[in-house]
Amino acid sequence: MGILNLTPDSFSDGGLYLNPSAALRHAERLLSDGADVLDLGAESTRPGATPLPLEAELQRLLPLLRELRGWQVPLSIDTYKPEAMQACLDEGADIINDVWALRHTASSGPVGQPSGPSGPSAEEVLAQHPTCGVCLMHMHLEPQTMQSAPMSGDVLPQVSDFLRQRASALQARGVARARIVLDPGIGFGKTVAQNFALLARQSELLALGYPLLLGWSRKSSLGAVTGCAQAAERVPASVAAALLALERGARIVRVHDVAPTVQALKVWQAMREQAR
Repeated sequence: MGILNLTPDSFSDGGLYLNPSAALRHAERLLSDGADVLDLGAESTRPGATPLPLEAELQRLLPLLRELRGWQVPLSIDTYKPEAMQACLDEGADIINDVWALRHTASSGPVGQPSGPSGPSAEEVLAQHPTCGVCLMHMHLEPQTMQSAPMSGDVLPQVSDFLRQRASALQARGVARARIVLDPGIGFGKTVAQNFALLARQSELLALGYPLLLGWSRKSSLGAVTGCAQAAERVPASVAAALLALERGARIVRVHDVAPTVQALKVWQAMREQAR
């Protein structure tokens, strides 16, 4: 899954693809480098990120989505707003990738928090589109606070229980199990040690019975163990983390750097062929 950030403030490539022509060129590059899916995001969810109004998010997303939908490539939309999900699915998006795991209702905050009048929930939007895929991610707290007060204790049972509950809630809405992918949320409210525990014990998440998506690309935990302060310097570490995640059973890796990741996977796959 190649990352296409239409944002001015993403932690690694913010501002590079705000221009529509630049975004299209980057989409072409990601696909030529070997991406199987494009993941479009218009609002940064890095630690401390400021929420983006719905109108601004759609102004960034919809023109590019309309250009790309004829490219015959699966298109994923990285959003948590039900209204944005609805608009993008109506325009032909194939997957919703939600860091909030479909806990939002329209024009409101997460389910369970007081809010004013609202429209369909994110769960309801997904239930009304029976062919799209959905990725449910674990996030501790919210982007503004998640790294100022990260999780405590054993991360695996907490993440596993949350993802199991969210997947079950979605299936109770009539969404087929086969449409659901889970993401443990590397870097979303977790310590460096907890992030690597999720990698080391990834089999415990596979036991839930859903495909896993992992997003290690250029994350700060990789910088913490390599000493690379700049996100762009973390490409080798990102490739290593992606390979380790796939070796431990992940089905999808979400990456900025498609070409080196694809090269590493080809070496791994060649080795696996000879081991059969």
